[in-house]
Amino acid sequence: MADERRCNECGGKLLPDAPQGLCPQCLMKLGLPSKARGEDPALSDDRAAIPTSATPPGGFVPPAPDELAQKFPQLEILELLGQGGMGAVYKARQKQLDRLVALKILPPEVGKEPAFAERFAREARSLAKLNHPGIVSVFDFGHTEDGVYYFIMELVDGTDLRRVIEGGQLDPAEALAIVPQICEALQYAHEEGLVHRDIKPENILLDKKGRVKIADFGLAKLLGKPATAYTLTQAGQRMGTPHYMAPEQIEGAHEVDHRADIYSLGVV
Repeated sequence: MADERRCNECGGKLLPDAPQGLCPQCLMKLGLPSKARGEDPALSDDRAAIPTSATPPGGFVPPAPDELAQKFPQLEILELLGQGGMGAVYKARQKQLDRLVALKILPPEVGKEPAFAERFAREARSLAKLNHPGIVSVFDFGHTEDGVYYFIMELVDGTDLRRVIEGGQLDPAEALAIVPQICEALQYAHEEGLVHRDIKPENILLDKKGRVKIADFGLAKLLGKPATAYTLTQAGQRMGTPHYMAPEQIEGAHEVDHRADIYSLGVV
C-alpha cells in the first residue's frame, strides 16, 4: 500500500497505531534484555512486561507465587516479575475473565500505620478513575484478610525506558516520539488533580506496539514516603544514583504539585 510506513533503521513494517517516529521492533531489541542478562529473573524476555523499581527492597522478601496464590483465589499467580521500594509485581491471570494482569502487592509494613487504610481507599479510588491510554490502568484494589494491600493492574507487554536508554542506540526521532506521549498522559492526570511524584525511566513503559504508558502513578504519595526512598538505583548500575525529583522533593516539602512531575520529565 502506498501509505504503508516502514522503519528507516530496520525496514520493518510499522503498525498502523504506532506513534510517528517509533519503531516497536527496534525499541524491543534495545529494551529486552540480552542473554547475558538472562540470569536475572526480573530481566528475562518473558518477565519484561513490567519494569521493576531499582530501589533495594529494604528487607521485604516477596512471597513465592504458590504462597501468594492462597491469598488470591480469584487469580492464577504465574510468576514474580520484580520487586522494589514500592512492593512486588507478579504476572497473574484472572480466572473468570481469562485475562493476564499485573498484581502489585505493597510492602507489608505500610499497613501497620493506623491511618493507612483510609488513605489507601481514598487514593486508590482516584488512581482507578484514571482512564488514559498513556497510563497503566488499575482494574481492582483492596487488601487480603491478613492485611496485604494490593492493586490488580493492566499488564504491559514490552519493556521500560531505562532498558531502552541503556541499549545506547535511542535516536532523536524515537526520543521525540516518546516524550509527547508522556506529556499528554501527565497533563491528563494533572487535570484530574493527581501528581505522579516519581517520574523516572523505570516508570515509563513501552509496549510492543510502540505505545508509551506511565506506571506506578501516585504510589509515592500513597505510601506516605518521600520520593527519595524510591529513586536511588542499586550499587553498580551504569546510571549511578540519579535524582529525578524536583528540588522541593529533595528538601522534603510537605506538598508537591504538578510542577515536580514536569521537572522530573525534563531530567528524563
